[in-house]
Amino acid sequence: MSEPRLKTLQEKIRKLPHQPGVYFFKDGNGEVLYVGKASSLRKRVASYVRPTGLAPRTESLMKRVVDMDYMVTRTEHEALIYEASLIQEKQPKYNVVFRDDKSYPWLRVTDKEKWPRVLVDRRRKKLKEKALWVGPFTDAGALKAAVKNLRQIFPLRSCNTLPESACLDFHLGLCCAPCIGNVSEDEYRSMVQDFVTLVSSGREGLIKELRDRMNRAAASLEFEEAARIRDTLTALGSRAVMPAGKYAVPSSVPALRLLKEDLKLSVYPRRLEAFDISNIQGAQTVASMVVFEDGKPLKADYRHYKIKDVEGIDDFESMRQVVRRRYQRLVREKKAMPDLIVVDGGKGQLSAAHGELLCLGLNKQALIGIAKREEEIFLPGRSAPVRLSKDSGSLQLVQRIRDEAHRFAVTHHRKLRAKQAVLSLLDQIPGVGETRKAQLLEHFGTPLAVARASEEELRQCEGISANRAAQIREYLDESWRY
Repeated sequence: MSEPRLKTLQEKIRKLPHQPGVYFFKDGNGEVLYVGKASSLRKRVASYVRPTGLAPRTESLMKRVVDMDYMVTRTEHEALIYEASLIQEKQPKYNVVFRDDKSYPWLRVTDKEKWPRVLVDRRRKKLKEKALWVGPFTDAGALKAAVKNLRQIFPLRSCNTLPESACLDFHLGLCCAPCIGNVSEDEYRSMVQDFVTLVSSGREGLIKELRDRMNRAAASLEFEEAARIRDTLTALGSRAVMPAGKYAVPSSVPALRLLKEDLKLSVYPRRLEAFDISNIQGAQTVASMVVFEDGKPLKADYRHYKIKDVEGIDDFESMRQVVRRRYQRLVREKKAMPDLIVVDGGKGQLSAAHGELLCLGLNKQALIGIAKREEEIFLPGRSAPVRLSKDSGSLQLVQRIRDEAHRFAVTHHRKLRAKQAVLSLLDQIPGVGETRKAQLLEHFGTPLAVARASEEELRQCEGISANRAAQIREYLDESWRY
Protein backbone atom coordinates (compact mmCIF):
# COMPACT_ATOMS: atom_id res chain seq x y z
CA MET A 1 0.00 0.00 0.00
CA SER A 2 1.37 3.42 -0.95
CA GLU A 3 2.42 5.83 1.79
CA PRO A 4 -0.35 8.45 1.11
CA ARG A 5 -3.10 5.81 1.09
CA LEU A 6 -1.70 4.23 4.27
CA LYS A 7 -1.69 7.58 6.08
CA THR A 8 -5.25 8.30 4.96
CA LEU A 9 -6.46 4.95 6.27
CA GLN A 10 -4.54 5.31 9.52
CA GLU A 11 -6.13 8.72 10.07
CA LYS A 12 -9.61 7.23 9.55
CA ILE A 13 -8.80 4.31 11.85
CA ARG A 14 -7.83 6.68 14.68
CA LYS A 15 -11.35 8.12 14.51
CA LEU A 16 -13.08 4.73 14.62
CA PRO A 17 -15.01 3.95 17.83
CA HIS A 18 -14.28 1.06 20.16
CA GLN A 19 -17.75 -0.31 19.44
CA PRO A 20 -19.15 -3.28 17.51
CA GLY A 21 -20.07 -2.73 13.89
CA VAL A 22 -19.50 -3.49 10.23
CA TYR A 23 -16.62 -2.12 8.13
CA PHE A 24 -16.14 -2.22 4.36
CA PHE A 25 -13.08 -1.55 2.23
CA LYS A 26 -13.45 0.19 -1.16
CA ASP A 27 -11.29 0.58 -4.25
CA GLY A 28 -10.64 3.80 -6.22
CA ASN A 29 -14.01 3.53 -8.00
CA GLY A 30 -15.94 3.24 -4.74
CA GLU A 31 -16.64 -0.46 -5.29
CA VAL A 32 -16.87 -2.50 -2.09
CA LEU A 33 -14.05 -5.06 -2.01
CA TYR A 34 -14.61 -6.63 1.39
CA VAL A 35 -17.16 -6.52 4.21
CA GLY A 36 -16.34 -7.57 7.76
CA LYS A 37 -17.73 -7.34 11.28
CA ALA A 38 -15.98 -6.51 14.54
CA SER A 39 -16.58 -6.36 18.27
CA SER A 40 -14.30 -3.29 18.27
CA LEU A 41 -14.12 -1.46 14.95
CA ARG A 42 -10.91 0.43 15.70
CA LYS A 43 -9.04 -2.62 16.96
CA ARG A 44 -10.15 -4.89 14.10
CA VAL A 45 -9.54 -2.47 11.22
CA ALA A 46 -6.15 -1.45 12.64
CA SER A 47 -5.02 -5.07 12.23
CA TYR A 48 -5.15 -4.62 8.41
CA VAL A 49 -2.50 -1.88 8.32
CA ARG A 50 0.28 -3.67 10.19
CA PRO A 51 3.69 -3.20 8.55
CA THR A 52 4.34 -6.96 8.46
CA GLY A 53 2.67 -10.28 9.13
CA LEU A 54 -0.35 -10.01 6.81
CA ALA A 55 -1.56 -13.18 5.11
CA PRO A 56 -0.98 -13.16 1.31
CA ARG A 57 -4.68 -12.81 0.54
CA THR A 58 -5.09 -9.95 3.03
CA GLU A 59 -2.03 -8.26 1.54
CA SER A 60 -3.57 -8.63 -1.93
CA LEU A 61 -6.77 -6.97 -0.67
CA MET A 62 -4.98 -4.05 0.98
CA LYS A 63 -3.05 -3.25 -2.21
CA ARG A 64 -6.39 -2.36 -3.81
CA VAL A 65 -7.98 -0.55 -0.86
CA VAL A 66 -8.29 3.20 -1.29
CA ASP A 67 -11.04 4.03 1.18
CA MET A 68 -13.14 2.50 3.95
CA ASP A 69 -16.45 3.11 5.66
CA TYR A 70 -18.23 1.64 8.68
CA MET A 71 -21.52 1.27 10.50
CA VAL A 72 -21.85 1.08 14.29
CA THR A 73 -24.23 -1.53 15.76
CA ARG A 74 -25.51 -2.21 19.28
CA THR A 75 -23.99 -5.69 19.54
CA GLU A 76 -21.59 -7.99 17.72
CA HIS A 77 -24.50 -10.27 16.82
CA GLU A 78 -26.30 -7.35 15.18
CA ALA A 79 -23.06 -6.61 13.28
CA LEU A 80 -23.15 -10.21 12.02
CA ILE A 81 -26.63 -9.64 10.62
CA TYR A 82 -25.63 -6.41 8.85
CA GLU A 83 -22.52 -8.11 7.50
CA ALA A 84 -24.63 -10.85 5.91
CA SER A 85 -27.10 -8.42 4.35
CA LEU A 86 -24.26 -6.29 2.92
CA ILE A 87 -22.49 -9.36 1.49
CA GLN A 88 -25.75 -10.40 -0.16
CA GLU A 89 -26.29 -6.92 -1.56
CA LYS A 90 -22.74 -6.00 -2.64
CA GLN A 91 -21.25 -9.46 -3.45
CA PRO A 92 -17.71 -8.25 -2.55
CA LYS A 93 -14.98 -10.06 -4.44
CA TYR A 94 -12.69 -10.63 -1.46
CA ASN A 95 -15.39 -12.12 0.74
CA VAL A 96 -15.48 -14.93 -1.81
CA VAL A 97 -11.68 -15.13 -2.11
CA PHE A 98 -11.28 -15.46 1.66
CA ARG A 99 -13.36 -18.63 1.88
CA ASP A 100 -10.20 -20.73 1.97
CA ASP A 101 -11.93 -23.46 -0.05
CA LYS A 102 -14.56 -23.90 2.65
CA SER A 103 -18.23 -23.20 2.08
CA TYR A 104 -19.71 -20.32 4.01
CA PRO A 105 -22.36 -21.04 6.61
CA TRP A 106 -25.91 -20.11 5.64
CA LEU A 107 -29.23 -19.98 7.41
CA ARG A 108 -31.52 -22.69 6.03
CA VAL A 109 -35.21 -21.98 6.56
CA THR A 110 -37.21 -25.17 6.01
CA ASP A 111 -40.18 -23.22 4.65
CA LYS A 112 -41.74 -26.31 3.00
CA GLU A 113 -42.43 -27.77 6.45
CA LYS A 114 -45.68 -26.95 8.23
CA TRP A 115 -43.67 -25.56 11.16
CA PRO A 116 -40.41 -24.29 9.58
CA ARG A 117 -37.06 -24.41 11.38
CA VAL A 118 -34.09 -22.05 11.06
CA LEU A 119 -30.80 -23.98 10.90
CA VAL A 120 -27.14 -23.12 10.38
CA ASP A 121 -25.95 -25.12 7.37
CA ARG A 122 -22.98 -25.16 4.96
CA ARG A 123 -24.50 -27.63 2.47
CA ARG A 124 -26.38 -25.29 0.18
CA LYS A 125 -25.04 -26.87 -3.02
CA LYS A 126 -25.30 -30.46 -1.77
CA LEU A 127 -28.78 -30.64 -0.29
CA LYS A 128 -31.57 -31.58 -2.66
CA GLU A 129 -34.22 -30.52 -0.17
CA LYS A 130 -35.91 -27.28 -1.17
CA ALA A 131 -35.54 -24.51 1.40
CA LEU A 132 -35.07 -20.77 1.76
CA TRP A 133 -31.38 -19.92 2.15
CA VAL A 134 -30.23 -16.68 3.80
CA GLY A 135 -26.59 -15.62 3.73
CA PRO A 136 -23.77 -16.26 3.29
CA PHE A 137 -22.14 -15.48 6.64
CA THR A 138 -18.43 -15.44 7.41
CA ASP A 139 -18.36 -16.61 11.03
CA ALA A 140 -20.15 -19.85 11.88
CA GLY A 141 -19.59 -19.50 15.63
CA ALA A 142 -21.00 -15.98 15.78
CA LEU A 143 -23.88 -17.03 13.54
CA LYS A 144 -24.85 -19.87 15.88
CA ALA A 145 -24.65 -17.52 18.86
CA ALA A 146 -26.82 -14.97 17.04
CA VAL A 147 -29.43 -17.61 16.20
CA LYS A 148 -29.47 -18.73 19.84
CA ASN A 149 -30.03 -15.14 21.02
CA LEU A 150 -32.67 -14.43 18.36
CA ARG A 151 -34.67 -17.48 19.46
CA GLN A 152 -35.44 -15.54 22.65
CA ILE A 153 -37.28 -13.04 20.43
CA PHE A 154 -38.54 -15.48 17.79
CA PRO A 155 -39.12 -18.80 19.65
CA LEU A 156 -39.07 -21.12 16.63
CA ARG A 157 -38.78 -24.89 17.00
CA SER A 158 -35.43 -26.64 16.55
CA CYS A 159 -36.48 -30.29 16.90
CA ASN A 160 -36.21 -32.66 13.92
CA THR A 161 -39.65 -34.13 14.60
CA LEU A 162 -42.47 -32.66 16.64
CA PRO A 163 -42.59 -34.26 20.12
CA GLU A 164 -45.83 -35.33 21.76
CA SER A 165 -45.40 -32.86 24.60
CA ALA A 166 -43.62 -29.55 25.10
CA CYS A 167 -39.86 -29.90 25.63
CA LEU A 168 -37.46 -27.93 27.82
CA ASP A 169 -37.04 -25.23 25.14
CA PHE A 170 -40.69 -24.24 25.66
CA HIS A 171 -40.16 -23.84 29.40
CA LEU A 172 -37.06 -21.74 28.70
CA GLY A 173 -39.02 -19.47 26.38
CA LEU A 174 -36.99 -20.63 23.35
CA CYS A 175 -39.85 -22.39 21.54
CA CYS A 176 -43.52 -21.48 21.14
CA ALA A 177 -44.48 -25.20 21.25
CA PRO A 178 -46.47 -25.77 18.04
CA CYS A 179 -46.42 -29.45 19.07
CA ILE A 180 -49.11 -28.78 21.68
CA GLY A 181 -51.07 -26.24 19.64
CA ASN A 182 -49.70 -23.28 21.60
CA VAL A 183 -49.48 -21.15 18.43
CA SER A 184 -51.44 -20.98 15.17
CA GLU A 185 -49.79 -21.75 11.83
CA ASP A 186 -50.29 -18.16 10.66
CA GLU A 187 -48.71 -16.73 13.82
CA TYR A 188 -45.79 -19.14 13.53
CA ARG A 189 -45.10 -18.33 9.88
CA SER A 190 -45.28 -14.63 10.74
CA MET A 191 -42.47 -15.20 13.27
CA VAL A 192 -40.42 -17.04 10.64
CA GLN A 193 -40.87 -14.14 8.22
CA ASP A 194 -39.85 -11.63 10.91
CA PHE A 195 -36.71 -13.67 11.61
CA VAL A 196 -35.78 -13.75 7.91
CA THR A 197 -36.51 -10.02 7.52
CA LEU A 198 -34.25 -9.19 10.47
CA VAL A 199 -31.37 -11.24 9.09
CA SER A 200 -31.83 -10.09 5.48
CA SER A 201 -32.68 -6.42 5.95
CA GLY A 202 -31.18 -5.61 9.32
CA ARG A 203 -32.80 -4.36 12.50
CA GLU A 204 -34.08 -1.03 11.18
CA GLY A 205 -35.86 -2.66 8.23
CA LEU A 206 -37.68 -5.09 10.52
CA ILE A 207 -38.59 -2.39 13.05
CA LYS A 208 -40.20 -0.28 10.33
CA GLU A 209 -42.18 -3.26 9.04
CA LEU A 210 -43.27 -4.28 12.54
CA ARG A 211 -44.40 -0.75 13.41
CA ASP A 212 -46.55 -0.62 10.27
CA ARG A 213 -47.99 -4.05 11.06
CA MET A 214 -48.72 -3.07 14.68
CA ASN A 215 -50.60 0.04 13.55
CA ARG A 216 -52.63 -1.96 11.03
CA ALA A 217 -53.51 -4.58 13.66
CA ALA A 218 -54.64 -1.94 16.14
CA ALA A 219 -56.71 -0.16 13.47
CA SER A 220 -58.43 -3.48 12.72
CA LEU A 221 -59.13 -3.95 16.47
CA GLU A 222 -56.77 -6.97 16.56
CA PHE A 223 -55.37 -5.86 19.89
CA GLU A 224 -53.74 -9.14 20.93
CA GLU A 225 -51.74 -9.23 17.70
CA ALA A 226 -50.80 -5.57 18.13
CA ALA A 227 -49.61 -6.28 21.68
CA ARG A 228 -47.55 -9.29 20.50
CA ILE A 229 -45.83 -7.12 17.89
CA ARG A 230 -45.23 -4.43 20.50
CA ASP A 231 -43.46 -6.98 22.71
CA THR A 232 -41.28 -8.07 19.77
CA LEU A 233 -40.33 -4.45 19.09
CA THR A 234 -39.43 -3.99 22.74
CA ALA A 235 -37.23 -7.11 22.63
CA LEU A 236 -35.46 -5.68 19.58
CA GLY A 237 -34.59 -2.60 21.59
CA SER A 238 -37.14 -0.32 19.96
CA ARG A 239 -39.38 1.95 22.02
CA ALA A 240 -42.71 0.46 21.01
CA VAL A 241 -45.64 2.82 21.54
CA MET A 242 -49.03 1.19 21.10
CA PRO A 243 -51.57 3.14 19.07
CA ALA A 244 -54.92 3.93 20.66
CA GLY A 245 -56.66 0.70 21.48
CA LYS A 246 -57.03 -1.99 24.11
CA TYR A 247 -53.80 -1.29 25.97
CA ALA A 248 -53.50 2.44 25.39
CA VAL A 249 -53.81 4.42 28.61
CA PRO A 250 -53.19 8.28 27.97
CA SER A 251 -50.75 10.71 30.66
CA SER A 252 -54.40 12.04 31.98
CA VAL A 253 -55.36 8.27 32.51
CA PRO A 254 -59.15 8.44 31.99
CA ALA A 255 -59.35 4.66 32.58
CA LEU A 256 -58.42 5.20 36.23
CA ARG A 257 -61.21 7.76 36.66
CA LEU A 258 -63.63 5.31 35.04
CA LEU A 259 -62.41 2.52 37.33
CA LYS A 260 -63.04 4.69 40.40
CA GLU A 261 -66.57 5.44 39.18
CA ASP A 262 -67.44 1.92 38.00
CA LEU A 263 -66.30 0.23 41.22
CA LYS A 264 -67.39 3.11 43.48
CA LEU A 265 -63.94 3.35 45.03
CA SER A 266 -63.37 5.92 47.76
CA VAL A 267 -59.96 6.98 46.38
CA TYR A 268 -58.47 7.52 42.94
CA PRO A 269 -56.70 4.20 42.14
CA ARG A 270 -53.29 5.61 41.29
CA ARG A 271 -51.34 2.55 42.50
CA LEU A 272 -52.61 -0.96 41.72
CA GLU A 273 -51.03 -4.21 42.90
CA ALA A 274 -52.10 -7.50 41.30
CA PHE A 275 -51.42 -11.14 42.26
CA ASP A 276 -51.40 -14.40 40.33
CA ILE A 277 -50.64 -18.00 41.35
CA SER A 278 -48.81 -20.40 39.02
CA ASN A 279 -48.25 -24.14 39.42
CA ILE A 280 -48.19 -27.30 37.32
CA GLN A 281 -49.65 -30.37 39.01
CA GLY A 282 -48.98 -28.77 42.37
CA ALA A 283 -45.21 -28.61 41.83
CA GLN A 284 -43.14 -25.52 42.65
CA THR A 285 -46.07 -23.20 43.24
CA VAL A 286 -45.09 -19.54 42.84
CA ALA A 287 -46.91 -16.24 43.06
CA SER A 288 -46.30 -12.97 41.32
CA MET A 289 -47.09 -9.41 42.24
CA VAL A 290 -47.03 -6.68 39.61
CA VAL A 291 -47.53 -2.97 40.18
CA PHE A 292 -49.09 -0.28 37.99
CA GLU A 293 -48.89 3.41 38.78
CA ASP A 294 -50.92 5.93 36.77
CA GLY A 295 -51.92 3.15 34.42
CA LYS A 296 -48.33 2.07 33.60
CA PRO A 297 -46.22 -0.90 34.77
CA LEU A 298 -43.75 -0.09 37.55
CA LYS A 299 -41.41 -3.03 36.99
CA ALA A 300 -38.94 -2.05 39.69
CA ASP A 301 -41.63 -2.98 42.24
CA TYR A 302 -42.55 -6.36 40.73
CA ARG A 303 -42.03 -9.32 43.09
CA HIS A 304 -41.95 -13.13 42.98
CA TYR A 305 -42.95 -15.32 45.91
CA LYS A 306 -42.17 -18.99 46.40
CA ILE A 307 -45.14 -20.58 48.13
CA LYS A 308 -44.11 -22.59 51.20
CA ASP A 309 -45.74 -25.47 53.08
CA VAL A 310 -48.73 -25.83 50.74
CA GLU A 311 -49.35 -29.40 49.60
CA GLY A 312 -50.77 -30.11 46.14
CA ILE A 313 -52.82 -27.58 44.19
CA ASP A 314 -54.38 -25.10 46.60
CA ASP A 315 -54.73 -21.70 44.97
CA PHE A 316 -56.79 -20.35 47.87
CA GLU A 317 -54.17 -21.14 50.52
CA SER A 318 -51.42 -19.92 48.17
CA MET A 319 -53.28 -16.62 47.73
CA ARG A 320 -53.71 -16.29 51.52
CA GLN A 321 -49.99 -16.80 52.02
CA VAL A 322 -48.78 -14.28 49.46
CA VAL A 323 -51.26 -11.59 50.53
CA ARG A 324 -50.29 -12.14 54.18
CA ARG A 325 -46.55 -11.94 53.43
CA ARG A 326 -46.88 -8.84 51.27
CA TYR A 327 -49.09 -6.70 53.48
CA GLN A 328 -47.88 -7.91 56.85
CA ARG A 329 -44.54 -6.45 55.83
CA LEU A 330 -46.06 -3.13 54.73
CA VAL A 331 -47.93 -2.87 58.05
CA ARG A 332 -44.77 -3.74 60.01
CA GLU A 333 -42.68 -1.20 58.09
CA LYS A 334 -45.49 1.39 58.25
CA LYS A 335 -45.51 1.83 54.48
CA ALA A 336 -48.42 3.05 52.36
CA MET A 337 -50.92 0.52 51.05
CA PRO A 338 -51.93 0.40 47.37
CA ASP A 339 -55.10 2.15 46.28
CA LEU A 340 -56.47 -1.10 44.84
CA ILE A 341 -55.48 -4.78 45.08
CA VAL A 342 -56.40 -7.08 42.18
CA VAL A 343 -56.38 -10.87 42.49
CA ASP A 344 -56.63 -13.23 39.54
CA GLY A 345 -59.69 -15.36 40.23
CA GLY A 346 -63.30 -15.31 41.34
CA LYS A 347 -65.02 -15.55 44.71
CA GLY A 348 -62.65 -18.15 46.20
CA GLN A 349 -59.42 -16.26 45.58
CA LEU A 350 -61.07 -12.97 46.55
CA SER A 351 -62.35 -14.43 49.83
CA ALA A 352 -58.92 -15.85 50.66
CA ALA A 353 -57.22 -12.48 50.09
CA HIS A 354 -59.95 -10.55 51.93
CA GLY A 355 -59.70 -12.79 55.00
CA GLU A 356 -55.96 -12.12 55.31
CA LEU A 357 -56.46 -8.37 54.97
CA LEU A 358 -59.07 -8.44 57.76
CA CYS A 359 -56.65 -10.38 59.98
CA LEU A 360 -54.12 -7.59 59.45
CA GLY A 361 -56.67 -4.95 60.39
CA LEU A 362 -56.91 -3.62 56.84
CA ASN A 363 -60.70 -3.45 56.81
CA LYS A 364 -60.97 -0.53 54.42
CA GLN A 365 -58.48 -1.75 51.82
CA ALA A 366 -59.98 -1.74 48.30
CA LEU A 367 -59.85 -5.22 46.77
CA ILE A 368 -61.29 -6.92 43.68
CA GLY A 369 -61.05 -10.29 41.93
CA ILE A 370 -61.40 -10.80 38.19
CA ALA A 371 -62.62 -14.17 36.89
CA LYS A 372 -61.26 -15.20 33.50
CA ARG A 373 -64.25 -17.05 32.04
CA GLU A 374 -66.71 -14.17 31.82
CA GLU A 375 -64.25 -11.39 32.78
CA GLU A 376 -66.50 -10.55 35.74
CA ILE A 377 -65.29 -8.42 38.64
CA PHE A 378 -66.06 -9.54 42.21
CA LEU A 379 -66.00 -7.31 45.29
CA PRO A 380 -65.92 -8.40 48.96
CA GLY A 381 -69.35 -8.65 50.54
CA ARG A 382 -71.22 -8.76 47.23
CA SER A 383 -72.58 -12.03 45.86
CA ALA A 384 -73.30 -10.69 42.38
CA PRO A 385 -70.35 -9.74 40.15
CA VAL A 386 -69.88 -6.37 38.48
CA ARG A 387 -70.19 -6.76 34.72
CA LEU A 388 -68.46 -3.99 32.81
CA SER A 389 -68.71 -3.42 29.07
CA LYS A 390 -66.03 -5.23 27.07
CA ASP A 391 -65.15 -1.86 25.55
CA SER A 392 -64.83 -0.19 28.94
CA GLY A 393 -61.45 1.41 29.58
CA SER A 394 -61.70 0.45 33.24
CA LEU A 395 -62.21 -3.26 32.46
CA GLN A 396 -59.39 -3.20 29.92
CA LEU A 397 -57.03 -1.73 32.51
CA VAL A 398 -57.92 -4.43 35.05
CA GLN A 399 -57.47 -7.08 32.34
CA ARG A 400 -54.11 -5.67 31.45
CA ILE A 401 -52.71 -5.77 34.99
CA ARG A 402 -54.22 -9.24 35.53
CA ASP A 403 -52.59 -10.50 32.30
CA GLU A 404 -49.27 -8.94 33.30
CA ALA A 405 -49.38 -10.66 36.68
CA HIS A 406 -50.09 -13.97 34.94
CA ARG A 407 -47.24 -13.47 32.46
CA PHE A 408 -44.81 -12.58 35.24
CA ALA A 409 -45.80 -15.65 37.30
CA VAL A 410 -45.61 -18.07 34.37
CA THR A 411 -42.22 -16.72 33.21
CA HIS A 412 -40.75 -17.20 36.68
CA HIS A 413 -42.29 -20.65 36.98
CA ARG A 414 -40.77 -21.71 33.66
CA LYS A 415 -37.34 -20.57 34.84
CA LEU A 416 -37.68 -22.60 38.03
CA ARG A 417 -38.75 -25.69 36.10
CA ALA A 418 -35.94 -25.22 33.60
CA LYS A 419 -33.42 -24.91 36.43
CA GLN A 420 -34.73 -28.11 38.00
CA ALA A 421 -34.67 -29.89 34.64
CA VAL A 422 -31.07 -28.88 34.01
CA LEU A 423 -30.05 -29.96 37.51
CA SER A 424 -31.65 -33.33 36.84
CA LEU A 425 -29.81 -33.50 33.54
CA LEU A 426 -26.48 -32.80 35.27
CA ASP A 427 -27.21 -35.68 37.66
CA GLN A 428 -27.50 -38.03 34.67
CA ILE A 429 -24.19 -37.17 32.96
CA PRO A 430 -21.90 -40.22 33.10
CA GLY A 431 -18.85 -39.57 35.26
CA VAL A 432 -20.24 -36.42 36.91
CA GLY A 433 -20.92 -37.05 40.57
CA GLU A 434 -21.84 -34.64 43.34
CA THR A 435 -18.28 -33.28 43.65
CA ARG A 436 -17.89 -32.47 39.96
CA LYS A 437 -21.43 -31.11 39.77
CA ALA A 438 -20.64 -28.77 42.67
CA GLN A 439 -17.44 -27.66 40.91
CA LEU A 440 -19.36 -26.93 37.71
CA LEU A 441 -22.06 -24.96 39.53
CA GLU A 442 -19.49 -23.00 41.53
CA HIS A 443 -17.53 -22.16 38.37
CA PHE A 444 -20.46 -21.22 36.10
CA GLY A 445 -22.88 -19.88 38.70
CA THR A 446 -26.13 -21.45 37.42
CA PRO A 447 -27.22 -24.82 35.99
CA LEU A 448 -28.29 -23.12 32.77
CA ALA A 449 -24.84 -21.59 32.33
CA VAL A 450 -23.32 -25.08 32.69
CA ALA A 451 -25.66 -26.48 30.05
CA ARG A 452 -24.78 -23.67 27.63
CA ALA A 453 -21.01 -23.79 28.19
CA SER A 454 -18.78 -24.74 25.27
CA GLU A 455 -16.30 -27.59 25.51
CA GLU A 456 -13.45 -25.08 25.84
CA GLU A 457 -15.24 -23.28 28.68
CA LEU A 458 -15.91 -26.58 30.46
CA ARG A 459 -12.18 -27.40 30.32
CA GLN A 460 -11.45 -24.20 32.25
CA CYS A 461 -13.39 -25.49 35.26
CA GLU A 462 -11.20 -26.92 38.00
CA GLY A 463 -11.34 -30.72 38.10
CA ILE A 464 -12.72 -31.09 34.55
CA SER A 465 -10.23 -32.69 32.18
CA ALA A 466 -10.27 -32.25 28.40
CA ASN A 467 -11.76 -35.73 27.92
CA ARG A 468 -14.37 -35.14 30.61
CA ALA A 469 -15.30 -31.77 29.07
CA ALA A 470 -15.79 -33.43 25.68
CA GLN A 471 -17.98 -36.16 27.26
CA ILE A 472 -20.10 -33.60 29.11
CA ARG A 473 -20.61 -31.45 26.03
CA GLU A 474 -21.46 -34.50 23.89
CA TYR A 475 -24.02 -35.70 26.42
CA LEU A 476 -25.61 -32.24 26.71
CA ASP A 477 -25.78 -31.86 22.93
CA GLU A 478 -27.58 -35.18 22.60
CA SER A 479 -29.92 -34.67 25.57
CA TRP A 480 -30.77 -30.97 25.59
CA ARG A 481 -31.30 -28.30 22.93
CA TYR A 482 -30.68 -24.71 23.85
